[in-house]
Amino acid sequence: MATATKPKSSTKLRPLGDKVLIKRAEAREQTDAGIFLPESAKDKPKEGTVIAVGNGKLNRETGEFIPFTVKAGDRVIFTSYAGTDVTIDDEEYLIMTEDDILGIVD
Repeated sequence: MATATKPKSSTKLRPLGDKVLIKRAEAREQTDAGIFLPESAKDKPKEGTVIAVGNGKLNRETGEFIPFTVKAGDRVIFTSYAGTDVTIDDEEYLIMTEDDILGIVD
């Protein structure tokens, strides 16, 4: 049975069930060509770091939790409209399901 991973940061939020807490990467301030981007032109990155994970998805047949593929500290890529934005102690995070995560960046 999987157990919740304690957050590496000082955040006081622990995701439940099949949810994952992610700290989004910082937006790029400059293009590859060297042009500086104003705030209104910056895209929100689709990359971040896993801060904490819940217990896992519940297998209704066996009553056991299916362990997560990702763990705290993994750098991940996720879908464009994934998750719910939350702010805790002036820090912005995303809460999403593991299904919204597309891959782990090595």
